[in-house]
Amino acid sequence: MKAIIIDDERLARQELRLLLKDFSSSIEVIGEASNGEEGIAMIQKHQPDLIFLDIQMPDMNGFNMLSKLEEIPKVIFVSAYDEYALDAFRVNALDYLLKPVDPSQLKNAIDKISNDTESDFYSPVKNERENRLLTNEDRIFIKDGEKYFFPYLNEIKYFESQGNYVKVYFKENKPMVLRSLNAIEDKLSSENFFRANRKYLVNISAIKNVENWFNGGLKAILEDDTEVEISRRQARRFKDIMSL
Repeated sequence: MKAIIIDDERLARQELRLLLKDFSSSIEVIGEASNGEEGIAMIQKHQPDLIFLDIQMPDMNGFNMLSKLEEIPKVIFVSAYDEYALDAFRVNALDYLLKPVDPSQLKNAIDKISNDTESDFYSPVKNERENRLLTNEDRIFIKDGEKYFFPYLNEIKYFESQGNYVKVYFKENKPMVLRSLNAIEDKLSSENFFRANRKYLVNISAIKNVENWFNGGLKAILEDDTEVEISRRQARRFKDIMSL
């Protein structure tokens, strides 16, 4: 697994690289960056499987750096700010390490992220990586104002178009992203997400039951009892997909 260390503190980078020598059979450190801009350039050039990322850096913090990436590799945050990190991660399950890094905690983080091979956003083959659709096992990065979220796609119940924005529904969260529903749909596997109508893109696994609706359409009842109309045109596709 190829990794990059992104931290503005040279000593912190050196200490982490030294600790990672004990994991040389699974982790290869291919580079270091001292700020967010360097980190972005290095990620785009080398396309690592994993990054070790500091949160507090001058000019651009770690979260802002992630928000500028088109695709995000696996992330282990390394921070000296316990309360700040816990607040930023909210209920999401990203790995993070507190400075100074404890070797046993580093081992646990690497073991966890090494076993999570299916959620890797990067494929070893360039064309596969560029064309691969995201599935429910993948994780996405969402920035809404000063809040940051890292949900797995299987946690997202549905996307709702609202003008130039899309509202993302997962757990108790409803962040907004500046992107069209079509653009989001193009990134997702049709095996997991279904375009119910112009306004809604629904996670198929979140559908509790389906009822007949007006004019040959259907009505999907989601796990949280949200009702989503499936247009007549899309109802045909839905029946084909579900073999109804």
